[in-house]
Amino acid sequence: MEFDNIECVSSSDGLDEDEIHHHNLQHHLHQFASSKPHNVNNNHNNGNTIVVGGPTAIAPATSVHELLECPVCTNSMYPPIHQCHNGHTLCSTCKTRVQNRCPTCRQELGDIRCLALEKVAESLEFPCKFYNLGCPEIFPYYCKLKHEAICNFRPYNCPYAGSECSVVGDIPFLVAHLRDDHKVDMHTGCTFNHRYVKSNPREVENATWMLTVFHCFGQYFCLHFEAFQLGMAPVYMAFLRFMGDETEARNYTYSLEVGGHGRKLTWEGTPQSVRDSHRKVRDSHDGLIIQRNMALFFSGGDRKELKLRVTGRIWKEQQNPETGVCIPNLCS
Repeated sequence: MEFDNIECVSSSDGLDEDEIHHHNLQHHLHQFASSKPHNVNNNHNNGNTIVVGGPTAIAPATSVHELLECPVCTNSMYPPIHQCHNGHTLCSTCKTRVQNRCPTCRQELGDIRCLALEKVAESLEFPCKFYNLGCPEIFPYYCKLKHEAICNFRPYNCPYAGSECSVVGDIPFLVAHLRDDHKVDMHTGCTFNHRYVKSNPREVENATWMLTVFHCFGQYFCLHFEAFQLGMAPVYMAFLRFMGDETEARNYTYSLEVGGHGRKLTWEGTPQSVRDSHRKVRDSHDGLIIQRNMALFFSGGDRKELKLRVTGRIWKEQQNPETGVCIPNLCS
């Protein structure tokens, strides 16, 4: 269910060593010894290498990196790393998926750990997998995964809430994606004036929502408006999300207002980052929530049609260098 009409006015995330086959140990160590670290210039832009420091820092495209790649899921392998009697390796997650059969030679896997490869991995350092997006960090192999889960350079998920969109990318890419693929309305300016019209306010489904993107202060913001069930009662909710990281989002404040017939509701808060999912923000109730009876009152009270006008603005807190007091910076 969708809103029938929307008008917008813009104001401007142990086994013993003898269980490892001797020939397999030699095989892994031979490959490790034959892979040499790369030290390249920062200006090289061939997509395969990156400047790394230290004698054991390895660029992602080397044979050692491929050696640590699970042949089933192609993800990096972490302990416990398993192997078959012929020395083929795979990760512990995929071991349960292949019904105890080696995906390479189809021999029975058993419970053999590849301790040699685990120890080789422990001695290595790798750049973050988001190095091509700008992350300069280098980590020991077993610390890399934890960093990548919170890396500030990791791509963002598409903030479009009307479907399970799997597109990821940086902010400029997602803005173009929202505009071109989801046909989201784009507006410039830090104030907004939206009118939401719905012909049957008694029907509320979780899929009823709208999204608009605003560009101000050189940043992008997503304004969400939707209807959903809160317990047994239908409610309407408006909230803003910042297209960037949480630390940047704290620099901004926004207000929302809805009203009519001499009454109004207001909300003021800090936008949450699009790093948090749309559902997480909505379920935290961090926004302007309008009960249906109040929404109908604002609409005129005839209970036949919902007509809500939501206005608001975004501003950036700036510190006065003379007094040290934060003052709002409003865009013109």
